[in-house]
Amino acid sequence: MRTWEDFRNHVKGIDEYSWMETENIECMAAIIGAIIEQRNTLGISQRELAARCEIPQSTLARIESFATTPNLETLLKIMQPLGLRLSVTAINAVI
Repeated sequence: MRTWEDFRNHVKGIDEYSWMETENIECMAAIIGAIIEQRNTLGISQRELAARCEIPQSTLARIESFATTPNLETLLKIMQPLGLRLSVTAINAVI
């Protein structure tokens, strides 16, 4: 396999659970990536954002490094001071 798309197609062929897990990982990576990008664009340090969100800086660092997955409340708490909004869209897959 040479590309991420090749890997995704391989996983899709294995089983539905593996495919959905890959999709979930990609979604979380997109969300966390947007948070990091916006924080950097605004010139806000992790420490400053954590203070604005009233969460420990270590928690924000673990989220940004994918060492932990935030719950929805924490995610929204982080996104709000960055001017980001979470949106939900329908996908074609039906489970």
